[in-house]
Amino acid sequence: MTQRRSDHGYEKDDEDDDVLEWEDHVMATVAGEVRRRRKELRWSAQDLADKCEEIGYPIPRNVIANMESGRRAVLPLVEIMVLAKALRISPISLIYPVGYVAEVRQLPYEHPRSTWDALQWFVGNSTAEDATDYMLDHFLAHDLELRAAQAAVESEDYERWKVRTAANRVQREAAERALARYTDQAARAKAELRRHRDAIREGGGIPPFLPSPLDDVDPPESDPDTPEERL
Repeated sequence: MTQRRSDHGYEKDDEDDDVLEWEDHVMATVAGEVRRRRKELRWSAQDLADKCEEIGYPIPRNVIANMESGRRAVLPLVEIMVLAKALRISPISLIYPVGYVAEVRQLPYEHPRSTWDALQWFVGNSTAEDATDYMLDHFLAHDLELRAAQAAVESEDYERWKVRTAANRVQREAAERALARYTDQAARAKAELRRHRDAIREGGGIPPFLPSPLDDVDPPESDPDTPEERL
């Protein structure tokens, strides 16, 4: 069985049995993207090795060369992270090079699928039917509601300013109507944000940091120095 290497993985010969094992496929995809990106930056393998050393996790030139040529048997996750940082791209772009590779094999014994779809599964935007990573679901939803709440609060503040500075009654009334809409949107977004934060806590997690304009989403912390009220 013979194989021919391209910038992204291996190309199959005409023989029906010329199919790479899944591990080799993943490694070849990562190696091909490292090589493509390195050439795009007009770096030598030594240049890339120097960048890795600057980050604090040296990956020698010969290791990089062996990886790109397919002579290396393993590719640790930590090296993918360091190589991505050195190459100024995200680690996920090395594993699933969207735009440069049309299809990848997501798991063993599976047919190739769209690289974009595989990436969405990997980052949790498209979960499997049997997935139970509820904490991730809450964090993803929290991020969406956080963006909505921030946008609504900013618009609310802007419309409040327009109410104060309106030149006439017509402008003021229009600003007041817009202010009411954004106030309602902000309240609904904050309520959803609060719901997901409560679910994260109930699951034993720690909710993400809230920006100061949304401090009122969380209940105020009780003062430990304040005595409890007697019944």
